[in-house]
Parts: sequence; C-alpha cells; structure tokens
Amino acid sequence: MLGNTGSIRWRRSSLTLLAVLLVTGLAAARDKREEEAKPSHGHPVIWQDPGDIASRSLTYGSGGKDAQPQPPFNFVKEDLKGSNPKLVVTDAAGVKWKVKLGNEVRPEVVAARLIWAVGYFTSDDYYVPRLQVANLPRHLHRGNQYIQSDGSITVARLKRYPEGTKKTGDWDWRKNPFTGTRELNGLRVMMALVNNWDLKNVNNVILKAGPHSAEPGSMIYLVSDLGASFATNGFSWTKTESKGNLTSFYQSQFIKNATADYVDFGTPGRPALDHIVAIHNFASRINMEWIGSHVPRADAKWIGNLLAQLSQDQIVDAFLAAGYDNGEALAFARMLERRIAQLKEL
Repeated sequence: MLGNTGSIRWRRSSLTLLAVLLVTGLAAARDKREEEAKPSHGHPVIWQDPGDIASRSLTYGSGGKDAQPQPPFNFVKEDLKGSNPKLVVTDAAGVKWKVKLGNEVRPEVVAARLIWAVGYFTSDDYYVPRLQVANLPRHLHRGNQYIQSDGSITVARLKRYPEGTKKTGDWDWRKNPFTGTRELNGLRVMMALVNNWDLKNVNNVILKAGPHSAEPGSMIYLVSDLGASFATNGFSWTKTESKGNLTSFYQSQFIKNATADYVDFGTPGRPALDHIVAIHNFASRINMEWIGSHVPRADAKWIGNLLAQLSQDQIVDAFLAAGYDNGEALAFARMLERRIAQLKEL
C-alpha cells in the first residue's frame, strides 16, 4: 500500500498529467479552428472580368433566373445573429435560404445587383414580396410585426451563397490580400456609390470554392451584408432614414474632395451625434471613415468607366426587382447616373 507521502505524490502526478492533457487538447482544438479559418488554402479572388456589362440582367442578379427560390418553403430555424430579424428556410428543391426581414431587404437586393454587375462577387439575393412558410412558429423572437394573420411574411430577402462554396471566415478591410490594388479600391468606391455605411469587418465573408463552383479552388472575398445602403452617409437618427430612403439618398454627399491623385467620398460617414452616447459604437464607426477616403483617382475612374456601361433600364430593373415602384426606381437610377458621371469625369 502507498504511504501518505506516496499517495500525495501519486495524486499530484495524476493531476499534473490531467492538466497537461487538458491544455494539450485545448491547444489542438484551437490550432484546428485557426487552421480551418485560414484563407490561404486557395487563390484569393475579389473581382473577375464581368465581360459584356450591358448584357447583364439586373432583374435576377448573380443567381440568375433559374436559381430563384422555389415554393413551397419550410421553416428550419430562426437566426438571431445581427440586428435584423432573420430565418432559415428550405425551398421545394431542398435548397437552404437565409430570409432577412425589415428595412434592409430592398436596398440590399439592389446593391448586390449593382456590385455584381461590374465584376464583384455577391451572394444570390432575391426579393419576395409575400412569403408563405410552412411550420412557422406562432411567435418569433424577432420580426413578428412582418407576419400577417394568415401566417405569410411580407417583404423578405432570400439569400444563399453561390453554389459550390462554403463560408470559412471574415476578412478585414485593412489587412487582406488585395490591399492597395485597383480591385479593392474599386470596391471601396462601390460602397460609397450606394452609400453602404455599415462596413464592419464581420459583414465581409470569405468563401471557399469547391471543385464544382464557378471559381474552383479559390478563396472568394465578398461583402455579404449590403442592407445599410441607398440612404444617408452614416447611421442617422432612425433606421428608416438611414436605409433605403430616397430623400436621404438625394440629400447625401457623394464626393467630398478630389485632388490630382486622390478622391475622398462621403461614405462611410460618422453616425449622427445622438449615437455618441454609445461610445463604442460611435468610435468604431468613426474608424471606418478611412475606407471612403484617399482612394486613388485612377481607380475611382476605372470603376466609373465600368459602371457607365450600365444602361438606365438596367439600373431601374435592379430597383424594380427589389420591390420599388416605377417612380422610385427611376428617381434612384437618375441619382446613380449622376454619381457615375462624376466618377467618369475624374
């Protein structure tokens, strides 16, 4: 039998071994997570030549007509991430879609189409004015105001990532493989063009393209959340004013300053002063202002020349596809055309 001293030593050795195994296991799990999150296992890509821009359909966007979500829809779960109510559903083909509700729906659908039109990657976004979902719970944690008495949902955006891709992580506006390139600078201009002021890094996604995708073996970089567009330069007094608001968009500033070499844009702008009470939120958004500043003039002009290949009808189609009426669609399109002309004239 072990004496008291031997017993104590045995217990200490056992505890030490257990601690080592626990630390080793935690370290291994951490290393595995970090390895899975690394975007370095494929060629990074953020833009591709769009080809004949004038022939691109902004009615259907990146997913095209054939990939539209098909009813009937079945409830899978409620997604509680982010600030907007969201659901996950499957369609008749078993395809999984993320449904967003609220005032980001329409501007996001339009922004995705415009950004895709000039060669950037986007999710496949579709607007559904009335969505019937089987097995939808009687009460959701968020978004009950969008559910009608017959159980249907009004004004929904359905999104999926391109077929054959898988999300692997987020990317940083400051630190990424494209820093200083014309393509990244062009994307910065696109954010200013549509007044997308919510440029948090968590809204940027890296997708790993599988062998059957359009970009096999690539790591695709895209902006996945474009809902805070077509209104103010920054978070305003209300969400209604700062997302998809024709009057706000008309009154907003596009180009703040242009020198012989660089251009400063109004978006992203700092939030309204009432948000200074939320210090963290206010400070973080001030730190985003650089994204729209000091953009090389040549790169801004480059993206302007690509955008200029879009017809007014194509731009109007993007707004009609998001549920805007004819008058609103035309008004937004004319304002965008003026901005595009400013880029071309740089």
